[in-house]
Amino acid sequence: MKIRSITCFYHPGLSGAGATLDRLARLAAAASQRFNAAGYEVQSLRLATVPFPIMVPTCCDDSAVMLAQKLELRAAERGFTYLSLGPALPEYPASYPLIPEMIAATQNVFFGGVMATAANGVSLPAVRACAEIIRSAAEITPDGFANLRFSALANVPPGAPFFPAGHASGNRPSFALALECADVAVDAFSRAATLETAREGLLADLETHIARLTEIAAGAAAEHEILFSGFDVSLAPYPEDAISLGNAMEKLGVPALGLAGSLAAAAFVADALDRGRWPRAGFNGLMLPVLEDSILARRTLDATLSIKDLLMFSAVCGTGLDTVPLPGDVTSSQIAALLLDVAALAIRLGKPLTARLMPVPGKQAGDPTSFDFPYFANGRVMPLEAKPLEGLLAGEETFTLQPRNPNGN
Repeated sequence: MKIRSITCFYHPGLSGAGATLDRLARLAAAASQRFNAAGYEVQSLRLATVPFPIMVPTCCDDSAVMLAQKLELRAAERGFTYLSLGPALPEYPASYPLIPEMIAATQNVFFGGVMATAANGVSLPAVRACAEIIRSAAEITPDGFANLRFSALANVPPGAPFFPAGHASGNRPSFALALECADVAVDAFSRAATLETAREGLLADLETHIARLTEIAAGAAAEHEILFSGFDVSLAPYPEDAISLGNAMEKLGVPALGLAGSLAAAAFVADALDRGRWPRAGFNGLMLPVLEDSILARRTLDATLSIKDLLMFSAVCGTGLDTVPLPGDVTSSQIAALLLDVAALAIRLGKPLTARLMPVPGKQAGDPTSFDFPYFANGRVMPLEAKPLEGLLAGEETFTLQPRNPNGN
């Protein structure tokens, strides 16, 4: 197990924000040293702000770019590797088209775009706006890599420590931990003789680690007077088989992820996480980023894993569609159709979901990817079975969906 990120949250527009940022930087540095000394490697320090549209000024392209560049510099000067400026918001429709230019003008700044919320429902214009961002960002670099820094969000609350979803809310600064711990699941399932012992072993191992981490985090929180909001234990992978959530799921008995039985494996792992006893922030679901997981990437080579499979896994508590390589000629209208499915699923199930999609310029479905990035395992571009939406679903409405009542008919 490693700590993918110590993620700090704050509002840059408040009085005393500079002093707050300095205090967060001191906390992150001190906590990182203590975690490392305890045997838990900290991979990155991250900073997340309130959504950029509510900060002033963001009235035009130039001011938005200047805001992103200024806050990126401030974060870097204080030791934060990555910065999230939060999502574009449906109540600020002009905020969506600002994001591609802000991505192009920065190096380590992440963004989101809200498609749907529990309070307001699914915004069809926001879904299309997110699709346009993905289409535009795919052209920023020749390999389409810029979309790593954008995700479309559905029903995602503030406080998630994984990027690009992470953003802050309110006036109180805080921090949370994002864990890279798919290896714990691989180990637990490899030594188990039954499903029950597999679940018990996974939970016992996770809770033992988290008890140690909680003690360190609580101490740092008290010392620096910063709220510790909890852990995102989404079993995040690394592109090695020993740290692959896909590998862990196959250890349960699925011959190849994507074949029948995969959904049961996903449900089993998600159920185990739901039983865990730890303070929670973010998703705490199945994190299945296609290009960050060696087995998932391999299953795209085998053509056993599809985008529809990933959507099904999301229905039993996955975190959505993540680092999914798409054909370079995919249209924004096709992307919007897929995003709408993600948004509807999130609201209907009352759970957070994201979509980080990566059209690869010049590539067709079935072509191998060739990203040069240590956190990626290359696979194949995945086909997208989608056509532009028509009729009512192509309108301008924001529509509501009631979360399913398990006691209903």
